Amino acid sequence: MKEILCSGAIFFAKDTKRMLFLHRKNGNKSNQWGIVGGKVEQNESVWNGLKREILEEIGHTPKIQKTIPLETFVSNDSKFSFHTYLCIVDNEFIPTLNIEHDSYAWCSYKSWPKPLHIGLKSSLSNNTIKKKLETVFDIIDFI
Repeated sequence: MKEILCSGAIFFAKDTKRMLFLHRKNGNKSNQWGIVGGKVEQNESVWNGLKREILEEIGHTPKIQKTIPLETFVSNDSKFSFHTYLCIVDNEFIPTLNIEHDSYAWCSYKSWPKPLHIGLKSSLSNNTIKKKLETVFDIIDFI
């Protein structure tokens, strides 16, 4: 079995201190809230794959002030990995959603929409990830 690489971005707007979530309307993760992201294509780096997914899923690439690697999840058999980044933008924006999603929501920390994608829910419930996010949010005005 070939390794599957994926990457995703949690957008955080400095002006409102809220995070962007997308609602999946089709596929095996339909009716779940998640983040921008997806599968990295062959001969594509994790970061370039994420940039492509951002453009595909929200219609443009917002001006990102800072990108912070948040987590790399690797499955027990090491065949799947998901790289999650925190992308800090100055202001909330209105995404132009592609056919994968039917709505979006900017949400405050710990006030996520439900149901969350199981992997995202696990990540956001992880104490190490929570501490990392809280540390960034505490110093965000300096970034």
